[in-house]
Amino acid sequence: MPVFTATIGSVSFLSQLLNPDVSSFSCFLNQTKLSNLCCKPSVIKKSFSSFYTLKVSASSASTNTKTDNSEQDQASANALLNNSSSSDDFRERGSADWKAARAYKHSGFIYGGRVEGFNGGGLLVRFYSLVGFLPFPQLSPSHSCKEPDKTIHQIAKGLVGSILSVKVIQAEEESRKLIFSEKEAVWTKFSTKINVGDIFAGRVGSVEDYGAFVHLCFPDGLYHLTGLVHISEVSWDLVQDVRDILTEGDDVRVKVISIDRGKSRITLSIKQLEEDPLLETLDKVIPQDGSANSESLTTSNGSTIEPLPGLAEIFKELLQEEGINDVRISRQGFEKRVVSQDLQLWLSNAPPSDDMFTLLARAGRQVQEIQLTTSLDQEGIKKALQRVLERVP
Repeated sequence: MPVFTATIGSVSFLSQLLNPDVSSFSCFLNQTKLSNLCCKPSVIKKSFSSFYTLKVSASSASTNTKTDNSEQDQASANALLNNSSSSDDFRERGSADWKAARAYKHSGFIYGGRVEGFNGGGLLVRFYSLVGFLPFPQLSPSHSCKEPDKTIHQIAKGLVGSILSVKVIQAEEESRKLIFSEKEAVWTKFSTKINVGDIFAGRVGSVEDYGAFVHLCFPDGLYHLTGLVHISEVSWDLVQDVRDILTEGDDVRVKVISIDRGKSRITLSIKQLEEDPLLETLDKVIPQDGSANSESLTTSNGSTIEPLPGLAEIFKELLQEEGINDVRISRQGFEKRVVSQDLQLWLSNAPPSDDMFTLLARAGRQVQEIQLTTSLDQEGIKKALQRVLERVP
């Protein structure tokens, strides 16, 4: 079949005479800054014909060939015009889809988006004619918990082609930013199924200086929501570094202690599922039946036991309160673990005997039992203690 060669500037290509490539011609026009001809079919036809030096044999240079060329030239021009019209339609559709994206954002509706691909930072999700971005931190924790041995990019590769329930969290047509969150969509669905006091099996995610994030396992076996266990709620022991106790991937049991539905935040506790060492202090370290463990308890008339730091000043102020007649240390003991280095003081629930109530003071591992002789009742003692603690720095 006869061929022709066309060259303008640095652009050249080879094509079959009777089958010109419309897409190549469109690219050719753009590169030679002639795309404005798309609105002038007659000019395109004239220019197109004059650009080519034809190399054909005598037997092929017939009137029919010229006629075919002319018809094909016109067809090429019409194709370009149709492409231009399609581009306008595409822009109109894109604008409508941006409007839809903004509507989804403002309404908070959930959209089922198809994952088209991924890059180093997240997933590419289809939204009608648009493609938006779902950052990896906005993925539901269910994916990483389901396949803990896979990297985030391996997980992303496996999600290509799947449909994810997402929310639009950013839709800016001018800057071409369309951002999705699967976490927010999952929160809408599952946050109504949790309440303060609920106990969950969980898996530790990231561990920070201030606490650990724990993913909550729901009855379907998937980890849909994430809550924070603050460092103060990790253990009854004094915790200097959360990483000494919890590691990413650990399975734990947690209790829901607060829910902020407005900010989509869940606060969890591990230590509240364990018995408060205070109860151990009352029942074991300092038994309420009067028995004593020789290894942990020291009984005394009070004069031989040195008060805990700060306690002597509290005793002095207590004796200034009306109705309090005597304050003395009766015995002391040592706990198995350090709960707090600070001085703690509380009124025992043990029933009074002969107008004598029991106070307990604790600092570090050391616990001291204090006998308070008073005519006040339990509520009166609490108020007196409150006034004293306000006066003592």
